[in-house]
Amino acid sequence: MAVLNVNIDHVATVRQARLTDEPDPVWAAVQCELAGANGITTHLRQDRRHICDRDVRLLKETVACKLNLEMCMAEPIVRIAEEVKPDQVTLVPEKRAELTTEGGLDCARHKKRLAEVVRRMHKKRILVSTFIAPDTEQIIASAQTGCDAIELHTGMYANAKGQRAVKMRLAELEAGKELAAENKLVVHAGHGLTYRNIGAAACINGLCELNIGHSIIARAVFVGIGQATAEMIRLIDKFSG
Repeated sequence: MAVLNVNIDHVATVRQARLTDEPDPVWAAVQCELAGANGITTHLRQDRRHICDRDVRLLKETVACKLNLEMCMAEPIVRIAEEVKPDQVTLVPEKRAELTTEGGLDCARHKKRLAEVVRRMHKKRILVSTFIAPDTEQIIASAQTGCDAIELHTGMYANAKGQRAVKMRLAELEAGKELAAENKLVVHAGHGLTYRNIGAAACINGLCELNIGHSIIARAVFVGIGQATAEMIRLIDKFSG
């Protein structure tokens, strides 16, 4: 069965809208964990548009479940990961102008740097995942550079229009999962997943973790983050069990 990691970035987005101290993403993480989340995911961007260094350090001290730090491979961010030592880092591409992460990391193109970052993370006993499209070349490159896991980019599935397109995107995710498993990679998935489309994704046998943020935080505005997390967990359990 797949488990849920909650991305709390957009709690910090609300805080930063007023450059104040609330809502606190660290407290949000506590509520998600109490509601049954398997892990907390957060993205420390170079421009610090939402999550900041203080958040990451406090999350490391307070999160009792899995702490997954999304990050690019820029040297200052890599050094912070080495210092903080989250349970896992998920390596993502990053553009300053993007609203959210666009596309997957090009592991094949950046293979040398990726291998270096993997070695450094493993030296600190940090698991490494790459956020990638369900593409053969990217999956193989992740395996060859020593990654422990991959996170399949589900955005194309989430944005698919029509039953035929949805089936095609699900088939791509299924094939990517199979290839990753053959190469001894743990398989996660995420991006664009909501309460409305989680069912088919959760049904993919062999997905270990689902990373979901925006939809849960949006739901939390109306019902609270604890209930929003619990509702998503119930859906994942229903479809993946």
